[in-house]
Amino acid sequence: MGSTEDRSEIVFFDLETTIPTRTGQPYAILEYGSILVCPKKLTELDSYDTLVRPLDLSLITAASIRSNGITADKVVSCPTFSEIADKVYDILHGRIWAGHNILRFDCVRLREAYAQINRQPPIPKGTIDTLVLLTQRFGRRAGDMKMATLAAYFGLGQQSHRSLGDVRMNFEVVKLCATVLFLESNQQQETQNNWASMNTSPINSYNRRSTLDVTHPNIIPFSSTETPPNPVESGNAQPGPFHTGPSVDRMETETLQSNEAMVEESSTTTLSNAFSNHNEFIDPDSVSMASITVTVAPFVNGPHRIQILHRNIPMQIHCDAMRIRFGLSPQFVDHAGNPRLNFVVDASSSSLCNILEACDDVAKRLVDFDGNSQWRPVVTRKTGFYNSPTIRLHIPPVAEDTTRWNTTEIYYKNSSSIPCTQHLVSSVAELNSLLLPGSLVDAYFSLDPYNYQQNAGIRLVAKKLTIHTS
Repeated sequence: MGSTEDRSEIVFFDLETTIPTRTGQPYAILEYGSILVCPKKLTELDSYDTLVRPLDLSLITAASIRSNGITADKVVSCPTFSEIADKVYDILHGRIWAGHNILRFDCVRLREAYAQINRQPPIPKGTIDTLVLLTQRFGRRAGDMKMATLAAYFGLGQQSHRSLGDVRMNFEVVKLCATVLFLESNQQQETQNNWASMNTSPINSYNRRSTLDVTHPNIIPFSSTETPPNPVESGNAQPGPFHTGPSVDRMETETLQSNEAMVEESSTTTLSNAFSNHNEFIDPDSVSMASITVTVAPFVNGPHRIQILHRNIPMQIHCDAMRIRFGLSPQFVDHAGNPRLNFVVDASSSSLCNILEACDDVAKRLVDFDGNSQWRPVVTRKTGFYNSPTIRLHIPPVAEDTTRWNTTEIYYKNSSSIPCTQHLVSSVAELNSLLLPGSLVDAYFSLDPYNYQQNAGIRLVAKKLTIHTS
């Protein structure tokens, strides 16, 4: 599957595993499948797949069989993982890895499998998790981000839940999403050529209700849908759809150094920075009000999409030691009626409140929302408590599963420990026990305008949280 000297290809891979039915029961790999892809032509170069016999066949339960159809009889004469470890290592090591939800599942299972046979796991050149990529770049126009749903949206048939079939389906979905975004980009450019110029002026600290600069950005596949991509560091050429150059984003690097990531030692690239280096978090005191702008993207079918920028970079804010006012509450639901994973913190920083309320003012006037919608201020100032403002931080859950989350990295640390070690939070129950009123949290969040039928506003989406515990 390619020579060891040429490591430029992308490997799309997938694992089928057993499903644990009790606490402490391990996963066992039942099937490995991968394809080698040329990053320049996006063509399949080679493939490899094999069933795998677990050392303990009793791990293949009824739940596992319902998931992928792999029974003990099908794998009893197949090689064990130790017998294919060299082949898998040769395929993966030093190449860019791609797959759907691989950062939280497949990469972790691979590392466990190599640890069980006392072998060093393969290390990728970069990692592209298409679950995160398609969520961020393609949006939820196809429904949830499950592979079966995406495949149905594009008419690719039913998902097989077998490694090689799922890998090829994943690759086709990525190419089709790229095509849609490319066509929308061209249509949007034609639209904006005839679009009337809007009154623009920078926002400043003296006149918070001034109109922000409004620009009309291009949209390209697998880059930010509101801002042009950065030039490649070595020149003026634009990065390709699978560009995985060095990341300048310290936060995303830390994200991949959790115990659920596969490659602590590698220069792994997540999907949010594999195609853009714009994910910088800034302290509110470092924000220049005159440098805040808003881009308006006229979608082909549907309302305008706006994005708030600071110095032409999507605004993302970092605030340390924010005091929690209220933890998770089941009374708050999203537009679909699903419980929200969100909590309330004190916005004691006057600069933070000024920034958010300024963005709120302009977004309210630029977002297309009808008279029946209610605008929800991003900063809450209750009567009698005007000097005690609060904001709500949202944790995006996995589609149709409010017990887990996808892209937010959540940690806790003991404030009295020396050194202060961070621990990954892995469940809603654990998160609920940590988000206690009065506790402090370091928050990294983005400003995402939204517009539903009955309400609109700016949602503060948590990208990373570190909760202080006593």
